[in-house]
Amino acid sequence: MSDWTNLWYVWLILLTVFLLLLCGVSASCIKFCCRKKRLPVETFPRHPCDLAAIGIDSDSTAHSTVT
Repeated sequence: MSDWTNLWYVWLILLTVFLLLLCGVSASCIKFCCRKKRLPVETFPRHPCDLAAIGIDSDSTAHSTVT
């Protein structure tokens, strides 16, 4: 059985992996908290829409060509 204290490179790799995981988790938490506190922003500003309505009765020529 090998002595784990003499294998310094294994401890260095484990420490590096642990620090990377810790940085990833903390960055995700910070991003989640900042997104939750920020007010929702509309990506496109709203513009008023124009709506045209055309009334067609049963005697008009447009209605007879459609039917």
